[in-house]
Amino acid sequence: MDFTDTYFRRFRMEIELATARLEDAPLPSGYRWCPWELTTVDRHAIAKYHSFRSEMDARVFPCLGEIDGCRKLMHDISSQRNFLPTGTWLITWDGTGNEDAVDCGTIQAIVPSRIMGAIQNVGITPKHRGLGLGRALVTKCLIGFREAGVKRAYLEVTADNEPAINLYRSLGFRLTRTLYKPSHYVEASSY
Repeated sequence: MDFTDTYFRRFRMEIELATARLEDAPLPSGYRWCPWELTTVDRHAIAKYHSFRSEMDARVFPCLGEIDGCRKLMHDISSQRNFLPTGTWLITWDGTGNEDAVDCGTIQAIVPSRIMGAIQNVGITPKHRGLGLGRALVTKCLIGFREAGVKRAYLEVTADNEPAINLYRSLGFRLTRTLYKPSHYVEASSY
């Protein structure tokens, strides 16, 4: 057994939904919401793959770096008894005259307990980052939790992902725990 594995520091961040200021964030022109439907499972997987395949998170969770891994992950998340469709969204960019429409943002939600929601896999494809799409996705998911009667929500983020951490803090998330995951860690259900 090789004990030289790299460990990645990850933060668990939580938000109290009763006091969070949540307003639907408008999408930029050319972008639109796509609510969860069973027929969108593969679209979520493809958006997830394009969002994470070249990122550090694909080293922490190898399934994120493979299209088949993303498909299995989406199937596993969406078939859970505690899956929350109203917190699960895609953002689609309608394209231009010479480019087709493409799904460029994805988020999933599960409710592990009556009072706690878990955000899964906030992903924006590289070409569409920096436009406020991540903020819009997380806010839309949190509104879905609140409407379902969930009191708190959490997510995990790799500690080196400063833009994501800053986004989550600006929305009201607070660091509650530091975790260490080996680079070969494969269980993405806690992601």
